Order: sequence, then structure tokens, then C-alpha cells
Amino acid sequence: MDTTSKPLNLSTTIYFQDYGNETTINRFEQPDWQVALWAIAYSLIVIVSVTGNVTVIWIILAHKRMRTVTNYFIVNLAFSDVSMATFNTVFNFVYAIHNDWYFGLGYCRFQNFYPITAMFSSIYSMAAIAVDRYMAIIYPLKPRLSSTSTKIVIGLIWAVAFSLAFPQCYYSVTQHYPPRTICMVNWPDDYGGKHHLTYQIAMIILIYLLPLLVMLITYSLIGQTLWGSEIPGEASDHYQNQIQAKRKVVKMMIVVVMTFALCWLPYHIYFILGSFNKEIYMQTYIQQVYLAIFWLAMSSTIYNPIIYCCLNQRFRSGFRHAFSWLPFIKVSEEDKMELQHTQTFRMTRSCRNENTKGNVVRHNSTQHDDHTTVKLMKC
Repeated sequence: MDTTSKPLNLSTTIYFQDYGNETTINRFEQPDWQVALWAIAYSLIVIVSVTGNVTVIWIILAHKRMRTVTNYFIVNLAFSDVSMATFNTVFNFVYAIHNDWYFGLGYCRFQNFYPITAMFSSIYSMAAIAVDRYMAIIYPLKPRLSSTSTKIVIGLIWAVAFSLAFPQCYYSVTQHYPPRTICMVNWPDDYGGKHHLTYQIAMIILIYLLPLLVMLITYSLIGQTLWGSEIPGEASDHYQNQIQAKRKVVKMMIVVVMTFALCWLPYHIYFILGSFNKEIYMQTYIQQVYLAIFWLAMSSTIYNPIIYCCLNQRFRSGFRHAFSWLPFIKVSEEDKMELQHTQTFRMTRSCRNENTKGNVVRHNSTQHDDHTTVKLMKC
């Protein structure tokens, strides 16, 4: 899980050590047009991730109706993604392109430390959402997490993340091989040794396999409950609306989890293979492979806001509000009501229902015209 002591960095180190006087040659130098294309691709990640995730955070924190337990975890997930894109993507890209660390020892330590922290926070926020949805749907009568308890859980997630990432920070060093400097994690028994492999395997289990297993189990049980039996034909409209709303939230989160898992899978496979066979890092094509895999992993930070906007009406309304200054985006009355406080929204919706029912009664029977008029006036 070394973030800046990537295979390119390691291969650079080996190359410098093995070829001595030829260290002025960069084996991984690319044509300018390739560098430009990669720069555009990585810049898009940063721009879209920052714009989308900051908007998600604003939608939730600025509207009382959006401040639910699930959405607090979504805020934490969005913060992890936007900070990953901001503090890791650009610096790692520059390092991978030039094989030269320009940013000093302090940022070298931070660069090896923070990505693991942010990734742990992201995936365990998803796991917390899965567990919260499980409790709400399977055990609806049990008390839910309060706002304070949710914030405590988020704090614990970050505390554990800091602890797990600390070895990466502690062993980070910069080494100078003229004319270049590298940033690497200098494990006590070298790269690929017992300490490194143990840490690597532990990280893959703790920040990938274990939380995915938890989410697989919880969402499978939720799916059996929500989709395993049909909604009773005579169930009230309110009950049917509740079931449909729960299904939509679960579908949205399953898409988020699957996207995250697919984006990071090649990244983890890449480092597992490199831990056991360092020779692959000496191949001249490895820089292109790494840049593609790292781009895919970092692109996981841009998809969640898009998923929320496509699959959730409230988030879609929030995005319309946020970008209403654009000439081609219009905010409807329904969009305004979606983000209102729950009580206000219910009163408004009740009023609209009364209007609809009143119109139906008026068309079906003229005997209730006066009664309908009174209802409409009350609304």
C-alpha cells in the first residue's frame, strides 16, 4: 500500500543502484504528448471530484431535512474522497511522471500516510451505512444512532485510520540519487521483507476485503427483506412509499460500493504481485500500467456524486439548487420542496394531495363542491 514509494519509485532506486554512472538517464521518460494526455486525465479527476463532493457536503449540511444518519456518513465519505483527490492525486502524478520527488521529507511522510487514512475512512463509512441500513430495515423497532453517536463513530473511524497508517509515515524517507530524489517507505528489512509483506496483507484485509465482506452480508440480508416478498396489495400508500424509498437508498449504496470495489481491485492486485515479484517493476511499460491503474483508483472519488444525483431525487434537487446559476438548469417547485424541512414538506404535500382529491371529487359529484372549496381554501 505504499502510495508514493510506488513500483516506479522502487524501480528507480534499483536502477540507480545498479547502473551507477547512468543515473542521469530516466528510463521511464515519456513523450510530451503522452504527459499532456495523462495531465488532462488526472486534472479532470481533481476538478470533478472537488466540485461534486463539495456540493454533496453542502447539500447535506445546508438543509435540515438531509441531516440523517446515513447522510452524515455520506458527508464523511465525500470529505475523504475530496481530500484524497486534492492532496494525493496531483503530487503522485507528478512523481510518477518525473520519477523525482520535489516536495520534501514532510510531504513525503504525509503522502505515504494520508491516502491509507482516507481510503480507510471511505470504505468504513460505506460499511457503517450498510450496518445502519441493516438495523433500520431488519430491526425497525430498535433505537437508531443519534446525531452525537454518529459523530463519535466517524471520529473512531478516523482514529483507527490514523493508527493503521502511522507505520507508513514513520518509515518514510527521502533519498537522493543524483540528479533525482525519491520518496519511499524504508521498511526495517527492505521492500518485500517480512515487515512489509505483513503490513501489506493486513492493509488489504482491513481496508478492502473485510469491509466488503461486511457489506456483502448486510446488503444480502437487506435484499432478502426488501425484495424477497411482495408488497401487500392492500397496504397503505404510506407503507408502500416507505418500502420503495428504502429500496432506492439501498440500490444507490450498492452501486456506490460496487464502483469503489471495482476501481480499487486492480490497484491491490498490482501491489500484491509486486510484493512477490519485484522484476515487474523493471519493465519499461510499467509506468503506463501504473498510471492507468492509479487513475482508475483515484477516479473512484468522482463517481459517488454522480450516482447520488442519478439515483436520489433529493440529491438531484440539491444539485439543481447548487448549479441554478447555469442558464440551462431550472429549479422547479418540486425541487424546492424536496429539500425543505420534513414537517414543512409533509404539510405542503398534504396540501397538494388535498387539491388533487378535491379535483377528483368535483369531477365525480357536484354534491361536494362546497366541501372541496373549503379544503382548498384551508390549504
